[in-house]
Amino acid sequence: MSKLKCAVIGTGYLGKFHAEKYASLDQCELVAVVDINEQAAKDVAAKHNAAALTTYDSLLGHVDAVSIVVPTSLHHAVARDFLLAGTHVLVEKPITVTVEEADDLIAIAKQQNVVLQVGHLERFNPAVLGMDNEEKPLFIEAHRLSPFNPRANDVSVVLDLMIHDIDIILALIDSDLERIDASGTAVLTQGTDIANARLTFANGCVANVTASRISMKTERKMRMFRPSSYISIDFQNKVLTRYKTGDKEMFAGVPEIVSEESVFENGDALREEIKHFVECIRTGTNPLVSGVAGRRALQTAIEITKLVEEKI
Repeated sequence: MSKLKCAVIGTGYLGKFHAEKYASLDQCELVAVVDINEQAAKDVAAKHNAAALTTYDSLLGHVDAVSIVVPTSLHHAVARDFLLAGTHVLVEKPITVTVEEADDLIAIAKQQNVVLQVGHLERFNPAVLGMDNEEKPLFIEAHRLSPFNPRANDVSVVLDLMIHDIDIILALIDSDLERIDASGTAVLTQGTDIANARLTFANGCVANVTASRISMKTERKMRMFRPSSYISIDFQNKVLTRYKTGDKEMFAGVPEIVSEESVFENGDALREEIKHFVECIRTGTNPLVSGVAGRRALQTAIEITKLVEEKI
């Protein structure tokens, strides 16, 4: 099969890595990178023998697939242009600013019969991919803590960090979200810098989720309590630990608890995400994180943000 002609829109911190991954894949030809900062585009393009552009108009209808790695406020406009041109789109998370914008992109992608994938990178963390789905969780606790970084402060900590865990939780629990309770506060920025949300689902599962971008350490962990097992995921260190009852007894009439730890190699989650995007284009299959999944995560994150801001 011929190579897919690909482009990256936005060559900031994350965009340059998208360009690198496309250039490394045999199935792809990175034809162009785009950035309003001409020098930034030239610097990335020179590394991969691609064209450097400051606008993307000339690419519409002339590339097969794009990654959109621009500020969230521009996601809808840029993605819409490419989808209408029949181009497959991988858009960074959150999918858009509003649910209405997300609905628009989903409808256009369906009409044009093209792939719309949302860049929830944590779904491709090897520890997440290594988790079994034998039992549905009864209770989930997630912590995503980071030191302050001025790079991602155009959105709240909910849309920047917590949305990763929201997306994973919604994918794990096949049930309607019935209730959200949330609180948080602004500390260093005008938006929410630390937040906690309690999600209650129709099947009785409860998820307690905390995100902070003003912590002194970095921690990305999720713990799941299931009917006969307990799972701990360390996203940062790629460790998956399973605890369950064994065949022996710890005390008379009390079964022992056995654990199994899986430590995964530091794989390249972004490369796997883009490879998955390319495979979906080639096979016509739905992506792991579809536009619909991205919309649901966005809607939940927006509701949490509103509840937090009402109390600040």
